[in-house]
Amino acid sequence: VQLQACGGGLVQAGGSLRLSCAASGRTKSSTTMGWFRQAPGKEREFVSTIRWGTGGTYYADSVKGRFTISRSSAENTMYLQMNSLKSEDTALYYCAQSVRGALYSKGSFDYWGQGTLVTVSS
Repeated sequence: VQLQACGGGLVQAGGSLRLSCAASGRTKSSTTMGWFRQAPGKEREFVSTIRWGTGGTYYADSVKGRFTISRSSAENTMYLQMNSLKSEDTALYYCAQSVRGALYSKGSFDYWGQGTLVTVSS
C-alpha cells in the first residue's frame, strides 16, 4: 500500500485547508485510515481517523468541531477539511492506514504517507 498526501500550505489563522490522501490498491472495509501530525520538537500525535467501511469518525479534542475527516470509496481517497486554523495546528501532517482497524495509536498503523506541511501564521 502506498499513501500519497497533499494539500498542505501556508494559511493565516482562521483560514481553511483541505488535505487529501490517495491510497494505492483497494482499501478493505475493515481498514481504518487516519491523520496524525508532528510539530517541530514534538511527538507525532493523533488527529483523526475514519472507519473505511462504516464511515465512523474519531477526533482529537484539540481539533473537534474544526476539522472534518471523510473518505471517497470510489476514489480510494481520504480527506481532512481543516477550518478555523490556529497557529498550534502548524505541523507536518501524515496520513496512515491500519489494516487491523486501529483508531488512535500510531504504533498500530501499518502504512504511512510522506507527510504534507501545514503552516498557520498568526
